Amino acid sequence: MTTQAAPNKLISGATGDWEVVIGMEIHAQVTSNAKLFSGASAEYGGAPNDHVSLVDAAMPGMLPVINEECVKQAIRTGLGLEAKINLRSVFDRKNYFYPDLPQGYQISQYKHPIVGEGAVIVDVSPSERITVGIERLHLEQDAGKSLHDLSATESHVDLNRSGVALMEIVSKPDLRSAEEARAYVSKLRTILRYIGSCDGNMEQGSLRADVNVSVRRPGAPLGTRCEIKNVNSIRFIGQAIDVEARRQIGILEDGGAIAQETRLFDPGRGETRAMRSKEEAHDYRYFPDPDLLPLEFDQPYVDALRAQLPELPDAKRARFIEQYGLPPYDAGVLVMERAAADYFEETAKGRDAKLAANWVINELFGRLNKEGLDVARSPVSSQALGAIIDLISQNVISGKLAKDLFEIVWTEGGDPKKIVEARGMKQVTDTGAIEAAVDAVIAANPDKAEQAKAKPTMLGWFVGQVMKQTGGKANPQAVNELLKRKLGV
Repeated sequence: MTTQAAPNKLISGATGDWEVVIGMEIHAQVTSNAKLFSGASAEYGGAPNDHVSLVDAAMPGMLPVINEECVKQAIRTGLGLEAKINLRSVFDRKNYFYPDLPQGYQISQYKHPIVGEGAVIVDVSPSERITVGIERLHLEQDAGKSLHDLSATESHVDLNRSGVALMEIVSKPDLRSAEEARAYVSKLRTILRYIGSCDGNMEQGSLRADVNVSVRRPGAPLGTRCEIKNVNSIRFIGQAIDVEARRQIGILEDGGAIAQETRLFDPGRGETRAMRSKEEAHDYRYFPDPDLLPLEFDQPYVDALRAQLPELPDAKRARFIEQYGLPPYDAGVLVMERAAADYFEETAKGRDAKLAANWVINELFGRLNKEGLDVARSPVSSQALGAIIDLISQNVISGKLAKDLFEIVWTEGGDPKKIVEARGMKQVTDTGAIEAAVDAVIAANPDKAEQAKAKPTMLGWFVGQVMKQTGGKANPQAVNELLKRKLGV
């Protein structure tokens, strides 16, 4: 029994509301030095056919040998997905012909995968959390890559990817909108990166999604699904789902039927198009690989891997809320990337954690996004940002001066405390000097001063004028108090 979408998730058609049902198969490249069954390098890039062993090229008599690190990575990932780890699993041959599949079959897992059912908790928005069921995770080898644009008459094959280890993570059909699907993939990528089992670089093909989409009337049985293959960005996943759902609704409302088929998403045209129908789909003729024994390990082996896992995103989020008193949304933003969470904790050490979170989320993340950088490449270190926050907390600089100081440290570097000293950026706390500036502004604007007595909201305008007069250095609290007293507000 699948869950039903909330009314706000339904899609309006010409003849009433429709519900979209989404399941996903995520192909995640395993982080390892070597491939799944050979010692060839699994590194991204390299000259064509440079990372190819005799096993990858399917030379006669070459036998696969399992890479234990890939097995460990699959188990770690299963543990991160709160999933059942199967102590016995079987590798199968999935038979089909394609030029970039030199063996004529792919070694995968079919009926007995290494990881069984699990669940992922997904924050769709600050006010909505959903649980997405995981059906299974299995290990398999990647195929090579066919290149069709190097010659007008020939196709070229690069086998560098051939044999690279993949984890296929299959969700249950629990997603009910493009927004939920985007949030799910984002959360899954975060978990994989925390564990270190996949780098999640979609632009390099390390994480790819096959998206299964069907539509139905609310509460009706599941409709016929179409599979959109190899979508390689979170944004495109959302677009592909919206486009495909609309396509299916249009067909059904015109009295047609949905053909079960495999489709591709064309982001340039904003449409999906058919690759092959169910009738043309392969009969893979799975059977256990005779060159590989069943994969077996014991519970202590799994427990040892569990003990080495880092603190995962959900646990870290809960701790940030409890330990630092952060709002759930802020905690969720900070734990999206492990490096960002570490940066925050270093910045917040011994300081006002909420103030530190505001600066990390708003100023730092905002600037990093604008410049297209990640936290690891931030010109402002956690120590430097901590020093800026200290200067605010000690009333040495105002919030406005702190933003100016952040800009200087970002562009020029340097010790924030020394910059404040050298450039005379300390805020004015001398009430006599502030009072003189307040008096000058009131004297220059007698009409506005009269209006302020009847309209206290004008106080903000006066604060701005005084700050301008003092070059942003006046203590805002002192300015407010003096203005209230002198204007009688």
